[in-house]
Amino acid sequence: MSNEYRMCTRCVMDTTANDIVFDEGGLCNYCTEFLERSSHVIFQNPETRRKELDDLVRRIKKDGEGKRYDCVVGVSGGVDSSWVLVKAVELGLRPLAVHMDNGWNSELAQNNIANLVRKLGVDLYTHVIDWNEYRRLMQAFFDADVIDVELLTDNAIHGLLYRQASKHGTRFILAGMNQATEGMRMPSNWNWMKMDARNIRALGKRFGNIPLHTFPAIGTVGFIWNEFIRRIRMLSVLDFMEYNKADVLETLQREYGYKPYPYKHYESVFTRFYQGYILPEKFGVDKRKLHLSTLITSGQMTRLEALQSLEGIPYPSMEELEQDKRYFLKKMGWTELQLQQYISRPEKAHDTYPSEKNLWRLCLGVYKKTQNKRSES
Repeated sequence: MSNEYRMCTRCVMDTTANDIVFDEGGLCNYCTEFLERSSHVIFQNPETRRKELDDLVRRIKKDGEGKRYDCVVGVSGGVDSSWVLVKAVELGLRPLAVHMDNGWNSELAQNNIANLVRKLGVDLYTHVIDWNEYRRLMQAFFDADVIDVELLTDNAIHGLLYRQASKHGTRFILAGMNQATEGMRMPSNWNWMKMDARNIRALGKRFGNIPLHTFPAIGTVGFIWNEFIRRIRMLSVLDFMEYNKADVLETLQREYGYKPYPYKHYESVFTRFYQGYILPEKFGVDKRKLHLSTLITSGQMTRLEALQSLEGIPYPSMEELEQDKRYFLKKMGWTELQLQQYISRPEKAHDTYPSEKNLWRLCLGVYKKTQNKRSES
C-alpha cells in the first residue's frame, strides 16, 4: 500500500485497504475484480436466472419431502436475510427461521423479525448465547487488541445454521449473502477468517480461561464435515433473482411493517458501535466504503451519492453515537477511561495467537486443485 492517500475513480475504495492497487485510469483492483468475478451473476439474463431458481426450488422441495422443513434461513432483522425469508415462502418452500441472540439485538431488529415470522406464518428458532459467556469472550478479544471482534458473531451464526440444518435433516441453508450488495472482496486487514474456532478458543483461554458452553463454534474441520460429508449447502439464494436493495426495502416496509437501519448490519447495537466507532477510531477502517463500493459497481448507487454518504460520521447523529457508547460501557462494565485506553492501544494480528489460518488455506488449496482437475477432464 502506498503512503500517499488515494481513492478509486470508479468506486470509493481507498488506500486504507492494504493491498489496493490502481490501473492507469485510477480504477482499483477491488471493483475490477468484483466485476470480473460477479458480472455474470449480477447482470445475468433474467430468463436464465429464473430457470436456475426454478431448478433450485425443485431440488430443495424434492430433498425436503417428508421433512418438517425443507430449508433453514438465518434471520438477523436486516434487509437481506428478511427478503430471503419472504422469497422462500413465496416460492412455496417450508423454511425454519433461525436467529442467534448474543445479547446485542436492537429493539428494532427484534420487532422486524417478529413481524416477519408472524405475517409469513413460519416457525422461528432462537438460540440464546449465555450473556456472561459471550461478554467474557468479547472482553478477551478486546484484551487481545485484534480487529475482528465480530468474528464471534459471524462464527456463531454459521455454527448455529449448520447445527439446525443437521438436526432437521435439511441440506439447504438459504443465506442473505449476495453479489449485488456485498460481493466485493473484504480487504484482508479489515477482518479475519470466519471459520477460525481455534482462534476464538485460544483468545478465550489466554484472556480469561473461558470454556464454550452455549457458543456454537465451528472450525475448518466442522465446515468440511457439514459441506462435504453431510452435504449441507449454504446458498446465496439472492443471486438467483434480481435484487435491488432500495426496491426490496420499500416492499418490506409496505407489506411487513419493516423498519430500516441507517447502514448495513446496524440491526445489532454492538455491530453499529463497532463499525461506526471502534473500527474507524482504533483500526482506521470504515466499512461503509466497501458496502457503498459494491452498490456503485453493481449499478444500485452513483459514486456521487456514495461520496455524499461518506461525508458524515458512520452514525445517523452524534447523539445516537453517544447513546450507543453509554449503552456499550454499561453492558460491558467499562468506564470511559477503559474505552479510551483500548482505543489508544496498537492493533495485534489475529495469528499472533493460535489460529486455523494455515489449515484453512491448505484445505482451500486442495479443493481448488480438485476442482481444476475436474474441469479439465
